[in-house]
Amino acid sequence: MSLGWHIISREFHYGKIFRSNQIIPKSLMDVNQILTANEYSKEFETENRGHACSSFDSNQLASNSPCEDSRSEGTFLHTSGLLVGIFDGHAGSSCAQVISKRLLRYLAASLLPQSILRQEMANGAKSNSFLKCHNDKHDFVEELRDLYENSFKNFTNELLQSNNDNFDMTKVLENAFLRLDQDISDEAMNSGIVQTLSVCLSGAVSVIAHVDKNHLHVAAAGDCQAVLGSINENGQWIAKKMNNEHNAENISEVKRIMSEHPNSERDTVIRGDRLLSQLAPLRAFGDVRYKWPREKLQKLLVSHFGEQIIPPNYHTPPYLTAKPDVQYHQLTPKDKFLVLASDGLFDVLSPLQIVQLVGEHSIGKASLQPFKLPKQQNVTLNELNEMLKARKAGFSKPIDKNAATHLIRYALGGTDYGIDNARLFHLLSLPPDIVRLFRDDITITILYFDSEYLRKLPA
Repeated sequence: MSLGWHIISREFHYGKIFRSNQIIPKSLMDVNQILTANEYSKEFETENRGHACSSFDSNQLASNSPCEDSRSEGTFLHTSGLLVGIFDGHAGSSCAQVISKRLLRYLAASLLPQSILRQEMANGAKSNSFLKCHNDKHDFVEELRDLYENSFKNFTNELLQSNNDNFDMTKVLENAFLRLDQDISDEAMNSGIVQTLSVCLSGAVSVIAHVDKNHLHVAAAGDCQAVLGSINENGQWIAKKMNNEHNAENISEVKRIMSEHPNSERDTVIRGDRLLSQLAPLRAFGDVRYKWPREKLQKLLVSHFGEQIIPPNYHTPPYLTAKPDVQYHQLTPKDKFLVLASDGLFDVLSPLQIVQLVGEHSIGKASLQPFKLPKQQNVTLNELNEMLKARKAGFSKPIDKNAATHLIRYALGGTDYGIDNARLFHLLSLPPDIVRLFRDDITITILYFDSEYLRKLPA
């Protein structure tokens, strides 16, 4: 790629520039400092919670500098519900940074009753007026913030003019994904603000989870993943994938793309397991060089970045979409947690391994908490003794309180016999120019479900 493309794809969009200064570990304490630097945990109050999540753990370990992954979590301010997202960028961090803040806001507005949305917008509500975000440390520079607010206002005006008598959660999620992607494209075409080019030229895949009471929806575009951890009747951990990755291994996705282009392009649309021989994920935000008509690319981009900005065999765009696949699951007391992560985790651990590690961690984590008597009355001394024995027998005290950190530790240093600290030291000591050859950015959020809350809900 040309130098100009490299520079613009690396621009940040927040008021301050944050770059990770690599710490070379010299001790286990240094390793722990690196692994826990970006961890975050949140517990939700039981009263008036309105959703089945009791808490979540999250963490991120960068490989790229800056990290191309982003994450976002938020609870609704006007209705019940929780939104959590993982975003994995490529060709730079710009697109993932932007959609991690904007997509949840588009979804929060989309899920409001029109009467509340109309009243709030009439009172001058902004895009952040409908969602309380957790662990949100950055904001956009003023020029972009105003542009994004204008796009959000146009979006809400269209929501208010639409007929939502027949509410369809799948359509709501699809519309928010596609509308934000279209806004990113339109802003780059029409605003004249140079930072918008880096957003639309870079790209990002994403997975979003929405939990309201015992209803779980997962929307995904690209190759991030969500896995539900449940316990079966025999007390064994079960891993249920809540989305299918959009890549060349997904046969139905390949057939979909082939069907949208003429037979003359059958050998070029996907080549070497990549879209137009270049892009691995087959759905993504941004990446307008796989979406815009050729004449738009020629007019707006070629003069800045050269002819190489247009992919080979580019005849019948668009080749790429941000439309998500959506899956629904009604939670039961057997469902214990949901793990959302970028592919940096799934490259090294299987869904079942991930669920087993989180499940074992949740049991061991109890050793870090005071023992609590069950809520039922008339507990006998014998029953209490059995509870204490079971508690003691199940303990494998974890190093990390945060389960996302626990997963990252095992992703880098796990073996059949436990953690190999020498391997951990090695993978955390690699210089920035080669570390990407050995590991990807890893971003994880784990939602824990309240079994008591789920038991009380009607079937």
